[in-house]
This record gives sequence, C-alpha cells and structure tokens, in this order.
Amino acid sequence: MVTRVRFPEFLKEVFLLSVSCFGGPQAHISHFINRLVERKKYLTEEELIELNALGQVLPGPTSTQTLTAIAYKLGGPNLAYLSLFIWMLPSVVIMTVAAIIMASFEVHQTSLEFTRFIQPMAVGFVAYGAYTIGIKTITRSRGVLLMVAASITSYFIRTPIVFPIILLTAGCVTAFNYKAHPRQPKKKFNVMWSNFFLWIGVLIFAAVLGSFTRTNPELLPIRLFENFYRNGSLVFGGGQVLTPLLHTEFVQFAKPTFEGVRQPYLNNDEFLSGYAIVQSLPGPVFSFCSYVGALAMHSRGYGVSGQILGGAVSAIGIFLPGTFLIFFMIRVWDSLKSYRAIRASLEGILAANTGLVATAAVILFLPLISVDHSAKNIVLNLAFACGTFALLAFTRFPSWAIIVVGLVLGFLL
Repeated sequence: MVTRVRFPEFLKEVFLLSVSCFGGPQAHISHFINRLVERKKYLTEEELIELNALGQVLPGPTSTQTLTAIAYKLGGPNLAYLSLFIWMLPSVVIMTVAAIIMASFEVHQTSLEFTRFIQPMAVGFVAYGAYTIGIKTITRSRGVLLMVAASITSYFIRTPIVFPIILLTAGCVTAFNYKAHPRQPKKKFNVMWSNFFLWIGVLIFAAVLGSFTRTNPELLPIRLFENFYRNGSLVFGGGQVLTPLLHTEFVQFAKPTFEGVRQPYLNNDEFLSGYAIVQSLPGPVFSFCSYVGALAMHSRGYGVSGQILGGAVSAIGIFLPGTFLIFFMIRVWDSLKSYRAIRASLEGILAANTGLVATAAVILFLPLISVDHSAKNIVLNLAFACGTFALLAFTRFPSWAIIVVGLVLGFLL
C-alpha cells in the first residue's frame, strides 16, 4: 500500500542526498538511513534494509533501486521517476562535462600528463570494490572456488556475453544448497506483470533496432542506448561489476567505424581517468556510463551537442532497466524470497561478482606495467594503486580527497 508524502519535501531530500552521498553504494545506505529514517521517519530502518536487499537481488544500481523503491512505496511511480531523475542528474551532468573536457584536450592536443596518477588510483578503487564485495559475501570455501573460477574464466574469455553466463552458472551452483536455508511459509503470488513486460519489451525493441543501425553514423545514440540498457539488465553487484563489462565492450573490443576501420571507442587512459573521477563524486557510480557514452560519440566524430546526447541516452539506458525491475519485484518480493533456492543462489552470484571485479582490476592494471613504461613509472603506478587501496581499506580518508591529491601531485610532478 502506498503511503502518501508531499512530493517537494521528499524530492528536496533526494537532491540533498544526490550531492552528499560519497563512498559508493555501501556508504549510500548509511546516508539513506540518516536522512530518510532517522531525520524524516519516512520508513523504518528494517523496511529500508529490506528494500536494499531486494535491490541486491536484481540487476542494476543497488542504491538507486533502493531509493526509487522507497519513493515508490511513499508516493507511487510518479514520485519514483522524479526521484530517479533528481538522484542521477548531478553526477550525470558532471561526468558528461568531464568527457567533453577530455575530448577537448585531445582535439587541442593538450597534455593529459597531470592525470597520470589518477589512472593507477582508479585500479586501486576497482580492487577495493572486489575486496568490499568479497569480505561481506564470501564466507565458505565454495564461494572462494566460485570467485576464482569466475576470475579465471573472465580473464581468458574476454567477451561481453561471458559475464551473464558466469553469474547465472554460479547462482545455479549454490541454488542446489537450498536445504541449508530455513523453510519459510509460502505466500500466494499476485503478480502484476506490466513493468516486467515493459522491461523485456524495451530490451527486445532496442536490440532489434540496434541491429539495423550498425552502418549508419547518425544512429549511434540508438546503439549506445541498446548497449547500456542491455548491460543495465545484466549487471548484478553495482558499479564495480559494471566496470569490466564496459571495459570489454568499449576499450578491449575493437568496434568498426562507419568507414569500416576497427578501433575502440575509448583508450585505456580515458577509461581509467573517468572511472577515477566518478569515484570522487557523490551519487550513483553508474553515472560513469554518461562519460563513456559521451566519449564514444566523440570518437566517431560527433561535436559537443552529440556528446551531450550520447551522455544522456547512455544514462537513460543504464538506469531504466533497474527501475522497471524494482517496480515489478517490489510487488512480488514477499512471495519470492520465501523460496530457499532463490536465497541460496545469491551466494554464488555475489561470489562470482567478486571474481569479475578482481579480474577487472588486473586487466585495467596490465597496460600500466607494460614494456612501454619505464621501470620508474611502473613502480610509481604500482605504488599509487596499492596506496589507494590501502587508504580506502584501512583508513577513513574520503575518496574525493584521494582523487584531489592525485591531481595535485600530477600537476606538481
């Protein structure tokens, strides 16, 4: 049952969260509890944690889904969509502007040497993402084995389709351990399928439409929307797990231009610099997609207006599927979670997530220790990657401050 609240008052809280929630999805929940539970008493802490658990079951950005689920519970779909827009807007705008600035530097052949420490620091952020997921979710030797298997598989088979296969396989493996979970009373399903059909319908329509745009440069935004909508429909575990998918599709995989020449959309330095920037911002890590989309448009010859369009359609594509799914699942979750196999499958999915993110850190770091770098630069890159990880894991030094220090040192040195 929907509890009505005043829209302007709630949306004000959402905006304040969008400009103050540093630290990624794990830290976002503490901010939500502080503002929405303790200060405003919109819901209880138990209800918020339950909605957060629901977001973790679904693909997409967990903290974003949690916030939109709260808005849906308080004011229905209209409040939920408005909350999603306000929550993602600041970071999406900043990341799109960052991509335009990066593209401008390249056009004017401006040196990006001041970002050289940001790139190994981004690897430290990714490694910390694997660490935080693993430390909280892997409690058995079975989880360690699945993590290692997922890591090795994703390292040697670098194709986008391998990621959902790994996650589904790992989930099926641990689902057989359902007897370890206590029985719960089964609840009758009363399913409203509209949002599920909306999600799958857009996915199929975008895939079909995208297949007809491969040779038309004017329709690249449609291909970007299809790419990010597909990834947003498959990514379990948040922004850290999204990173290896994006790196595989936009950096490692050479994409044909419309003249037939194969080249990536982004190079490794651009990718790492953008990932480091998004880690220093408040709000959803998935806004990194707007940066990738804007630079993808630039790589194919689009100007500033095209880059803005690329950033916008990429953000819409990555955030929409999780929103559709949370609207669908919030109505059936009480019934679905009573099945032990569903609860058991999460162990495998989360363990595989850890392996995927760990492999992403390795793949991202390899270009920074290649033969093209001097021994001194290799040592510096290793030191900054390890130092960033240590600061995040063992101190309370804020992520935005780490990035600022990296930029300052880049200018000075």
